[in-house]
Amino acid sequence: MAGLLPFLGACSSRPALPPCGLDPRAPAPPGGYELGPGDRLRVAVFRHERLSGEFALDTTGMVAMPLIGAIPANGLTAREVEIEIEDQLQEEGYLIAPRVGIEVLAHRPFYILGEVARPGEYEHVSGMTLVNAVALAGGYTSRADRSSVTISRSHCVREATAATRVLPNDVIRVPARFF
Repeated sequence: MAGLLPFLGACSSRPALPPCGLDPRAPAPPGGYELGPGDRLRVAVFRHERLSGEFALDTTGMVAMPLIGAIPANGLTAREVEIEIEDQLQEEGYLIAPRVGIEVLAHRPFYILGEVARPGEYEHVSGMTLVNAVALAGGYTSRADRSSVTISRSHCVREATAATRVLPNDVIRVPARFF
């Protein structure tokens, strides 16, 4: 029996998660929401309806605009993209003093896998927490290990609590408990 104690002790501990400097409970970045592939935007160029419209970031994070072509938007805030579009319109001689406004129409989805009623892809809503995400997925199953839920974000994995913020493109994993 004494020979089994070290083995049983090793089984009860969870594997350590790799260090990556990610705290899933941290608030949103101070500069605002960072755009990425799949986000949908409404771009309004003041007094120029033909340059305005709804646009989506492609898989490389670019947004294709009339006249000025593809603008890099991946990792930038809406305000930073507004400035880039204004600069391009002015530098290329299309407008003298352009004013641009951007509204994020749809964020990238998040994903929830494992022991929830309806695992899958869900639309992200600003201010969402783990509790909200699980509720969207129909709640935990009876086999869910609620104390071992993890969130993968930017190739980092961290344990999550009910109050953990869920961001676009997060992958939530809800494992099964053994007993």
